[in-house]
Amino acid sequence: MSGHNQFALLKQRRFLPFFIVQALGAFNDNIYRQAIIGLLFFLGVSTEERTLYTNLAPALFILPYFLFSALAGQVAERMEKQKLIVVTTTMEIVIMALAAVGFLTQSMPVLLVALFCTGLQSTLFGPVKYSVLPSILKPEELTGGNGLVEMGTSISILTGMIAGGLIFSLAGSHGPVVAAVAIIALALAGNTAARMIPRLDAGAPELKINWNPWTESLAVLRLARKQKAVRNAILGVSWFWFFGTVLTAQLPTYAVVNLGGGDTLYIFALALFSLGTGVGSLLCEKLSGRIVEIGLVPLGAFGMSVFLLDLYFARTGAVTAAGLNVAGFLQQPGSARIVIDLLGIGLFTGFFVVPLFALIQSRTPRSEMSRVFAALNIQNSGFIVAAAVLGLLLQLKQLTLFGYTLPLPGLTIPQLLLVLAIANVVVAVYIFSIVPEFLMRFLSWLMVRTLYKLRVRGVEDNVPDEGAALIVCNHVSYMDALILSATIPRPVRFVMYYKIFNIPVMRWIFRTAKAIPIASPKEDAALMQRAFDEVDAALAEGELVCIFPEGALTRDGEIAAFRSGVEKILARRPVPVVPMALKGMWASMWSRRDTRLGRMRVPRRFRAHVEVVAAAPVNGQDTDAARLETLVRTLRGSEA
Repeated sequence: MSGHNQFALLKQRRFLPFFIVQALGAFNDNIYRQAIIGLLFFLGVSTEERTLYTNLAPALFILPYFLFSALAGQVAERMEKQKLIVVTTTMEIVIMALAAVGFLTQSMPVLLVALFCTGLQSTLFGPVKYSVLPSILKPEELTGGNGLVEMGTSISILTGMIAGGLIFSLAGSHGPVVAAVAIIALALAGNTAARMIPRLDAGAPELKINWNPWTESLAVLRLARKQKAVRNAILGVSWFWFFGTVLTAQLPTYAVVNLGGGDTLYIFALALFSLGTGVGSLLCEKLSGRIVEIGLVPLGAFGMSVFLLDLYFARTGAVTAAGLNVAGFLQQPGSARIVIDLLGIGLFTGFFVVPLFALIQSRTPRSEMSRVFAALNIQNSGFIVAAAVLGLLLQLKQLTLFGYTLPLPGLTIPQLLLVLAIANVVVAVYIFSIVPEFLMRFLSWLMVRTLYKLRVRGVEDNVPDEGAALIVCNHVSYMDALILSATIPRPVRFVMYYKIFNIPVMRWIFRTAKAIPIASPKEDAALMQRAFDEVDAALAEGELVCIFPEGALTRDGEIAAFRSGVEKILARRPVPVVPMALKGMWASMWSRRDTRLGRMRVPRRFRAHVEVVAAAPVNGQDTDAARLETLVRTLRGSEA
């Protein structure tokens, strides 16, 4: 597992052209939007008119997400995806040609019409953007692929804003021509890259399109709520956009009032946040061990609040300095702390959002994925608008409506950041209390990564990407299930001895992971029968089930004879069987090698080197316990 590198995806045709398309699209959108603002200064319009345009532009861009996301989701579900990407990038060429006319004629109405059309094109591309990844990536590549996409998007947005803002200041009177040429050239480049994407089958080619945007919007929102984990992952992604919108909207004024900076310092602050987000997104694959590790989400959520809280305490009020450039700011006392805070917020934001995208992709049926992401876009746009409005209202001291004056908090920007940090904790606790799987995965991830050094061989190649399968493994310690769940890309239902299932603290983790407790017929025949029925039901639903056929923890480090329970399971449902072996666990904590006191006090067993090995699946119809035992013994070898 450690030998894999997510950057290898950038050398492969199945991923690289798509990555280029989405990065160029984000880059071009932001060049265009910033160039419009640059044109306003170039034309010397009044402050009032400039304020009108700068507030109208985001509204025009986001309006199509409300109106057309449901339709876009259906189209993305029905069409062959590569063809749809070519269509949307062709639309971008036409729209940017219209925008070029607006720049050359210096016509704001034409530019705003083109901006609305750009929002429409982005709306059509949105559902296909993330629904493509499960079609071109293996399950163990989803986290790394999403990390690259998020990194590419963050960097493209930042560099697009910088480049778009510099066009008129550097090109002077040639600014309109440079802007026109740039946006058309980028659109052509994106369309060229789109034509290199391999063919990607439609998710639901027989889908009948509902052209009513209101009823279909409600339908896709209901579709996204079918699975609790997916529903709350979508809520988490929308909160990410809310959080990011509130934070980045304050940075221009924060840089001037609270950091004493000029125009360039705002870009520097935004660059720190974007760089942190990109790095955090890329680190997700390494931290997750190439599985969809939603345990990173709580880590990301609380890390965001910790650094945002520290940013509040780092600079609670206005400063006397003014007009500082980046070098001047860095020479000020306390500047290093603010730099670290902005990087840290971005870093943990990446930890928060990338696993959420991967979870949605891994838990949503292919035939529904584009519509689910359409629902995500509808909800995201609502959260973005709410963030912009709420961020503005909280900073006002009063608001007059219909002759009535309403008192408002009148928060300073640092106070608003403090409120956001607290709200982030509240939202995180709410999500994790509704879906305990997030917190459970965090605790198990923390325990496994703290106590062990893992090496994995054969798991990615031999565990099926989809469909039912039975995993059989030797049983060495109380941590075996957590070790295996940390290395298998898909969710696994573990069958475990009921006394292990009932261990304090671990019980909550096992129950949340939907483990299946089992007992011997002498101890509890009814529980044993319920366990076999649950196993069969899980396999019938196409899930992975893992059993430890020895029936108990090893007492001497050796593999005991496999019992007949595995044969009973396969007799009812002969699914493929994946042999797996744990190596090195006997020398680790929580095995029975020593007494209970000995297990806890021997330092050499902390951070033990543990290996998980998997062999190719065998046919469940023509295997038995003895053959599976032999395969597991061979995998484990002489190292217990």
